Amino acid sequence: MKYTKRWIVIMAGLLAFGPSLSAKNPSEAKAEQDRLQNAGKVMQEILNIPDDIPQDLLDKARCVVVMPSVLKAAFVVGGSYGRGTMVCRNGKNFTGPWGIPAMYALEGGSVGLQIGGEATDFVFLVMNDRGASSLLHSKVKLGADISAAAGPKGRSASARI
Repeated sequence: MKYTKRWIVIMAGLLAFGPSLSAKNPSEAKAEQDRLQNAGKVMQEILNIPDDIPQDLLDKARCVVVMPSVLKAAFVVGGSYGRGTMVCRNGKNFTGPWGIPAMYALEGGSVGLQIGGEATDFVFLVMNDRGASSLLHSKVKLGADISAAAGPKGRSASARI
Protein backbone atom coordinates (compact mmCIF):
# COMPACT_ATOMS: atom_id res chain seq x y z
CA MET A 1 0.00 0.00 0.00
CA LYS A 2 2.89 2.40 0.67
CA TYR A 3 4.03 2.00 -2.96
CA THR A 4 0.55 2.88 -4.20
CA LYS A 5 0.64 6.10 -2.21
CA ARG A 6 4.06 6.89 -3.65
CA TRP A 7 2.72 6.44 -7.19
CA ILE A 8 -0.25 8.71 -6.44
CA VAL A 9 2.09 11.40 -5.09
CA ILE A 10 4.35 11.11 -8.17
CA MET A 11 1.40 11.36 -10.56
CA ALA A 12 -0.12 14.29 -8.65
CA GLY A 13 3.17 16.19 -8.79
CA LEU A 14 3.57 15.59 -12.49
CA LEU A 15 0.00 16.62 -13.15
CA ALA A 16 0.45 19.86 -11.25
CA PHE A 17 3.48 21.10 -13.19
CA GLY A 18 3.12 19.54 -16.65
CA PRO A 19 0.73 22.04 -18.34
CA SER A 20 2.77 25.10 -17.43
CA LEU A 21 5.84 23.70 -19.19
CA SER A 22 4.44 23.15 -22.68
CA ALA A 23 1.29 25.22 -23.28
CA LYS A 24 1.31 27.94 -25.93
CA ASN A 25 -1.97 29.71 -25.13
CA PRO A 26 -4.54 29.70 -22.30
CA SER A 27 -7.08 27.42 -24.03
CA GLU A 28 -4.36 24.91 -24.90
CA ALA A 29 -3.08 25.06 -21.33
CA LYS A 30 -6.57 24.32 -20.00
CA ALA A 31 -7.00 21.36 -22.39
CA GLU A 32 -3.64 19.92 -21.38
CA GLN A 33 -4.37 20.45 -17.70
CA ASP A 34 -7.71 18.63 -18.09
CA ARG A 35 -5.98 15.78 -19.91
CA LEU A 36 -3.38 15.45 -17.15
CA GLN A 37 -6.02 15.55 -14.42
CA ASN A 38 -8.04 12.83 -16.17
CA ALA A 39 -4.91 10.70 -16.53
CA GLY A 40 -4.18 11.16 -12.82
CA LYS A 41 -7.72 10.10 -11.91
CA VAL A 42 -7.40 6.96 -14.04
CA MET A 43 -4.14 6.01 -12.30
CA GLN A 44 -5.66 6.66 -8.87
CA GLU A 45 -8.69 4.51 -9.69
CA ILE A 46 -6.54 1.66 -10.97
CA LEU A 47 -4.16 1.79 -8.01
CA ASN A 48 -7.07 1.83 -5.54
CA ILE A 49 -8.75 -1.39 -6.72
CA PRO A 50 -7.82 -4.64 -4.97
CA ASP A 51 -6.33 -6.33 -8.07
CA ASP A 52 -4.37 -3.31 -9.32
CA ILE A 53 -1.21 -3.30 -11.42
CA PRO A 54 1.44 -5.36 -9.57
CA GLN A 55 4.03 -3.15 -7.89
CA ASP A 56 6.97 -5.04 -9.39
CA LEU A 57 5.67 -4.21 -12.90
CA LEU A 58 5.35 -0.52 -12.02
CA ASP A 59 8.86 -0.50 -10.59
CA LYS A 60 10.29 -2.07 -13.77
CA ALA A 61 8.36 0.14 -16.21
CA ARG A 62 10.42 2.56 -18.28
CA CYS A 63 7.38 4.63 -19.30
CA VAL A 64 3.69 4.77 -18.43
CA VAL A 65 1.12 5.91 -21.00
CA VAL A 66 -2.35 6.76 -19.65
CA MET A 67 -5.21 7.27 -22.11
CA PRO A 68 -8.43 8.24 -20.30
CA SER A 69 -11.77 7.66 -22.04
CA VAL A 70 -10.66 6.39 -25.44
CA LEU A 71 -13.84 6.48 -27.51
CA LYS A 72 -14.64 3.70 -29.96
CA ALA A 73 -17.71 3.78 -32.20
CA ALA A 74 -18.70 1.68 -35.18
CA PHE A 75 -21.42 0.91 -37.67
CA VAL A 76 -19.69 -1.32 -40.24
CA VAL A 77 -16.89 1.31 -40.39
CA GLY A 78 -15.46 2.15 -37.00
CA GLY A 79 -13.00 4.46 -35.41
CA SER A 80 -11.31 5.10 -32.11
CA TYR A 81 -9.99 8.34 -30.69
CA GLY A 82 -8.30 9.28 -27.45
CA ARG A 83 -5.85 11.73 -25.95
CA GLY A 84 -3.59 10.99 -23.02
CA THR A 85 -0.21 11.46 -21.44
CA MET A 86 3.07 9.62 -21.16
CA VAL A 87 5.65 9.80 -18.39
CA CYS A 88 9.09 8.20 -18.73
CA ARG A 89 11.97 7.74 -16.37
CA ASN A 90 15.02 9.99 -16.79
CA GLY A 91 18.64 8.93 -16.81
CA LYS A 92 20.69 6.31 -18.55
CA ASN A 93 18.61 3.28 -19.53
CA PHE A 94 15.47 4.93 -18.11
CA THR A 95 16.35 4.05 -14.52
CA GLY A 96 16.20 7.50 -12.92
CA PRO A 97 13.32 9.47 -11.45
CA TRP A 98 10.15 10.11 -13.44
CA GLY A 99 10.28 12.99 -15.93
CA ILE A 100 7.65 15.48 -17.01
CA PRO A 101 4.59 14.26 -18.95
CA ALA A 102 4.21 14.42 -22.73
CA MET A 103 0.91 14.54 -24.61
CA TYR A 104 -0.01 11.55 -26.78
CA ALA A 105 -2.87 10.57 -29.08
CA LEU A 106 -4.43 7.23 -29.92
CA GLU A 107 -6.37 7.06 -33.19
CA GLY A 108 -7.47 4.20 -35.37
CA GLY A 109 -10.02 2.84 -37.78
CA SER A 110 -11.56 -0.50 -38.67
CA VAL A 111 -13.91 -2.10 -41.16
CA GLY A 112 -16.04 -5.20 -40.62
CA LEU A 113 -19.17 -6.53 -39.04
CA GLN A 114 -19.47 -4.23 -36.03
CA ILE A 115 -21.90 -1.89 -34.35
CA GLY A 116 -21.81 -0.01 -31.05
CA GLY A 117 -19.69 2.29 -29.00
CA GLU A 118 -17.68 2.37 -25.81
CA ALA A 119 -15.30 4.47 -23.77
CA THR A 120 -12.32 2.72 -22.19
CA ASP A 121 -9.41 3.84 -20.06
CA PHE A 122 -6.00 2.48 -21.10
CA VAL A 123 -2.78 2.22 -19.12
CA PHE A 124 0.23 1.03 -21.13
CA LEU A 125 3.43 0.06 -19.34
CA VAL A 126 6.54 0.26 -21.53
CA MET A 127 8.86 -2.36 -20.10
CA ASN A 128 12.07 -2.14 -22.14
CA ASP A 129 14.53 0.47 -23.39
CA ARG A 130 13.73 -0.16 -27.05
CA GLY A 131 10.03 0.56 -26.54
CA ALA A 132 10.76 3.70 -24.53
CA SER A 133 13.23 4.97 -27.13
CA SER A 134 10.71 4.34 -29.91
CA LEU A 135 8.08 6.37 -28.09
CA LEU A 136 10.45 9.23 -27.38
CA HIS A 137 12.40 9.52 -30.64
CA SER A 138 10.07 8.63 -33.50
CA LYS A 139 6.50 8.54 -34.60
CA VAL A 140 4.99 5.28 -33.49
CA LYS A 141 1.52 3.89 -33.69
CA LEU A 142 0.04 2.55 -30.49
CA GLY A 143 -2.46 -0.23 -31.12
CA ALA A 144 -4.73 -2.12 -28.80
CA ASP A 145 -7.04 -5.11 -28.74
CA ILE A 146 -9.59 -4.94 -25.99
CA SER A 147 -12.11 -7.27 -24.44
CA ALA A 148 -14.11 -6.23 -21.44
CA ALA A 149 -16.96 -7.28 -19.19
CA ALA A 150 -18.83 -5.46 -16.46
CA GLY A 151 -16.91 -5.27 -13.23
CA PRO A 152 -13.24 -5.00 -12.31
CA LYS A 153 -12.46 -8.70 -12.84
CA GLY A 154 -13.49 -8.73 -16.51
CA ARG A 155 -10.74 -6.51 -17.87
CA SER A 156 -8.17 -7.63 -20.35
CA ALA A 157 -6.08 -5.77 -22.87
CA SER A 158 -3.15 -6.26 -25.17
CA ALA A 159 -1.08 -3.66 -26.96
CA ARG A 160 1.69 -3.41 -29.47
CA ILE A 161 4.19 -0.70 -30.32
